Amino acid sequence: MDRAIRLSELESELSSLSYPVSPDDVVDELGTTTLLLADGETTIGEVVSESNADRFDSADDLVAEVRSLLPREAVGEPHQSEGEG
Repeated sequence: MDRAIRLSELESELSSLSYPVSPDDVVDELGTTTLLLADGETTIGEVVSESNADRFDSADDLVAEVRSLLPREAVGEPHQSEGEG
């Protein structure tokens, strides 16, 4: 069953992987997990497939990469709680 998580749960979800990890392995493991955004949704696989990275050395690296690939509107308006905008 596919999961759906909020952006605030991303770090916890990605920390379940063994590092270092390749983008392909992230897609294999969590690619169908839906990421609920302020302006809609996407999957972790769709976002990670846009990365030019060869590997991620830690969950922090992967979280930073995913966040950098999301459009600015995905996280909502400044000073609003996630998903409440």
